[in-house]
Amino acid sequence: MEAFAAALKKASRAADNTVTSYRRDLLAFRSFMLERAAMAGRGVEEIDVASITADHIRNYLAELMKTAKRATVQRRLSAIKAFFRYRETTISEPSPARSIRSPKNERRLPSILQPDEVRRLIEASTDDSKPAAIRDRAMFETLYSSGLRVGELVGLNWRDIDEELGMVMVRAGKGNKDRLVPLGEPALDALRAWRRAMPVAWEPDGAVIINLRGGRLTTRSVEMILQRRLAAVGLSAGITPHGLRHCFATHMLGNGADLRSIQEMLGHASLATTQRYTHVSVNHLKEVYRRAFPRV
Repeated sequence: MEAFAAALKKASRAADNTVTSYRRDLLAFRSFMLERAAMAGRGVEEIDVASITADHIRNYLAELMKTAKRATVQRRLSAIKAFFRYRETTISEPSPARSIRSPKNERRLPSILQPDEVRRLIEASTDDSKPAAIRDRAMFETLYSSGLRVGELVGLNWRDIDEELGMVMVRAGKGNKDRLVPLGEPALDALRAWRRAMPVAWEPDGAVIINLRGGRLTTRSVEMILQRRLAAVGLSAGITPHGLRHCFATHMLGNGADLRSIQEMLGHASLATTQRYTHVSVNHLKEVYRRAFPRV
């Protein structure tokens, strides 16, 4: 597994989060195999990879489907398939996962807030003069203004923000690709206010979003801050930082932005991924159709 993780990072230039997730998913499969061996009365400490069959993998996925979401099952299978592809290319061992198909996606629409609800969320604060409150507003203004992933937000350095152009450079986003994203003036104003209020002196190569001790904020901390803020203004607790990315895309589409531009801003490799937002903008699309199509 460690050799696979190293190869994944080096050859595929996979993001650290991807490597960590694949390693964690493979360890979960390994634990399942060890437990099944123990239940069968074969106490082993390690699994002989060459002995793993397609039935082992199917049994694991079937067990997983009882409690896990389909997206989790898909991700676990992706990790297993990638691991066995690696063995195929390095030691020419056939993959037992080759013929196993991933479960179909659940057709769920992303949860979003309406524009006025986003405004309530961003502008809500118990004390705008406190550094933490100023930082939190800057965080949520930036997430909503740019459609960044939360991991991309906490990875930002001040050098990545071009105030004159009103753009932010997202470095090594998902798929290890850089991209430039516009940043609205309210977000830039909030970031300037946060820079003035920071408890430690800011540096061009320093983190934008930090805790009050000067360390880079974690994605989990951003999630918890958002949940507290949602509760404070009486909004849906089902919204996550990624939900603000959904809000950005949906509201952009609803106000006339084309899918290709939204795809570029979100950093989606495939337009098919971006097209999910058409499902939450049906009324807008119907209105566009009514105005543009000659036979209505």
